[in-house]
Amino acid sequence: MTSFALIGAAGYVAPRHMKAIQAVGGDLKVAYDPNDSVGILDSHFPDAHFFTEFERFDRHVDKLRRRGEKIDYVSICSPNHLHDAHCRFALRSGADAICEKPLVLNPWNIDGLAEIERDTGHRISTILQLRLHPTIIALREKFAKSNERHKVDLTYIASRGRWYHASWKGEGAKSGGVATNIGVHFFDMLSFVFGKVQRNEAHLREPERAAGFLECERADVSWFLSVDRNDLPENVKGKKTTFRSITVDNDEVEFSEGFTDLHTRSYEEIVAGRGFGLDEVRSSIDIVSTFRNAAVTGGDGLVHPFARKARRA
Repeated sequence: MTSFALIGAAGYVAPRHMKAIQAVGGDLKVAYDPNDSVGILDSHFPDAHFFTEFERFDRHVDKLRRRGEKIDYVSICSPNHLHDAHCRFALRSGADAICEKPLVLNPWNIDGLAEIERDTGHRISTILQLRLHPTIIALREKFAKSNERHKVDLTYIASRGRWYHASWKGEGAKSGGVATNIGVHFFDMLSFVFGKVQRNEAHLREPERAAGFLECERADVSWFLSVDRNDLPENVKGKKTTFRSITVDNDEVEFSEGFTDLHTRSYEEIVAGRGFGLDEVRSSIDIVSTFRNAAVTGGDGLVHPFARKARRA
């Protein structure tokens, strides 16, 4: 049976990883989180050892290795700025790593992880679940054959309360900011479908929202991301807390369905040796890192309408 360890067991996304581990027939041997609100383990792996101190978790993983019961995969659901270090821990412990996005905050960190892969012979796979969504796959196949340029608008508003800014997610040095924290998988999807990014503009960069423009090989993309519920469209306010829209040449792309089991699909691909590795993740990390460090500009008419409204407010 494939054995797993889990870092970040109390986090928002951890239950999806537990479900995926269970679905692929794996066994969660040990989990770690400085927060002990991990009762969810009882629903999946009640016999898993659990630690709130990383040093004790490290010692237990090492003990298993020395007993010939080494961990096959370390699943990483920790805060963004810790992913790099936890991937290194996994590989140096003799395991492969399965890491939530963003894998790292800056592209040069990927180069360091590539060295660790070469040194240890172990591999890092990242959860890029939109690449497995049937609608996104169909889009990629459709537009790969197109010789035309396309106009894409991406809008994603995920309402968050005051807690968000008091947590690590509200600290740019730890989360990478809104564009990284809630947008990195969309940027991966855009480059996956429309090709490499050739131009990357920043139009708005605030603690609550971000917006910009991407010139991809086959599309011009205006995008807007926000965690402020006040940015929700009027017809959505009071009904939903999240708004997600992607249009291609003014046609809405419907992909709300099919998200439920994408983490499980990701795990199935990873244990079969087909996970998304360092090469696949680089494009999205390049996009968010460049945006984070770019000067905010006027946009020359390419500004997303939600960003125009936010800038006037």
